[in-house]
Amino acid sequence: MRTWHDRRILDLFGIELPIIQAPMAGATSVEMVIAASKAGGLGSLPSAQYSVQQLREELQRVTAETTGPINVNFFSHVTPDADPVGQMRWRALLASYYVEYGLDPAAALSGAGRAPFDTGFCEVVEEFRPKVVSFHFGLPDRSLVDRVRATGAKVLSSATTVDEAVWLEANGVDAVIAMGFEAGGHRGNFLTQDMTTQVGTMALVPQVVDAVRIPVIAAGGIADGRGVAAALMLGASAVQIGTAYLLTPEARIPKLHSTALQGAGDASTAITNVFTGRPARGVVNRLMRELGPLSDVAPAFPTAGAALAAIRSKAEAKGCNDFTNLWAGQAVRLAKRRPAAELTVQLFKDAMAVLEAGSTVHRP
Repeated sequence: MRTWHDRRILDLFGIELPIIQAPMAGATSVEMVIAASKAGGLGSLPSAQYSVQQLREELQRVTAETTGPINVNFFSHVTPDADPVGQMRWRALLASYYVEYGLDPAAALSGAGRAPFDTGFCEVVEEFRPKVVSFHFGLPDRSLVDRVRATGAKVLSSATTVDEAVWLEANGVDAVIAMGFEAGGHRGNFLTQDMTTQVGTMALVPQVVDAVRIPVIAAGGIADGRGVAAALMLGASAVQIGTAYLLTPEARIPKLHSTALQGAGDASTAITNVFTGRPARGVVNRLMRELGPLSDVAPAFPTAGAALAAIRSKAEAKGCNDFTNLWAGQAVRLAKRRPAAELTVQLFKDAMAVLEAGSTVHRP
């Protein structure tokens, strides 16, 4: 197979292809991680969908199936203080939906939401010693990062602006993920909350490359070989791809999410905070149209989702996606349905074909 001349990420992670399967909490399966790893890319397991014990069990499954490098991803947000007044305002806004589905708006809520990286998760890292550990929403406490680094793991985190990339480099990451505004799922922003000034991938990647000395991984709006080639030409050493992997049979998403992806186009997604309390890109649906897409009433991440859980469950039981977070990036229409291993290899092959032809208008 043809090779990519920039080997910084390949050598840093010990992988064969500059393709990283994005960690997508709620959608990534162990099978997807194993497939991407075996294909020569970097499979990424999102811990945010697991408890500490569940993560340990899933890592046992992964390591039993592949000896290739993997990335274990964690959220590094700060758990918000209790805000009963804010929660009451949010539930009042949702009250009509409760009534519509025959639910009690005053019923007790359950579900703790996504857990941040802590000592329990750190002990799992120390036990399994993955090749790569990545974080979303900045970095956790330095003492925890130091413990991760002591295992020999390479540390990554996402930046949505040049300032965030520079901050991450100053705080010791081994590579930075330049996350363009096109990307699906939760934004990785941590120095700014202003979504109006977020930067697209084509503008962000070369500016980050110029601003830092560590390798840069491009993410956002990349779903085929042309996008991979463009990112590499802009100076990225590798790409991280999420939405395209949602169309693989290994993806763990409900059918109504898959159906929404099939019908989505370039203008079908928006940034919203109404599902979790934090900005994330997904296919526009009823909840986003009626309460957002960005709402000042949505409580802090990750507490917004608890009040939606019962409504979502009732709606999904009827085949309705009005209250489901349909995470997807702007390039969803470019994604092709194929197994995760095949996708990993084909993305690279197609990118090399584009680069060798010297044309970014090549159509696979």
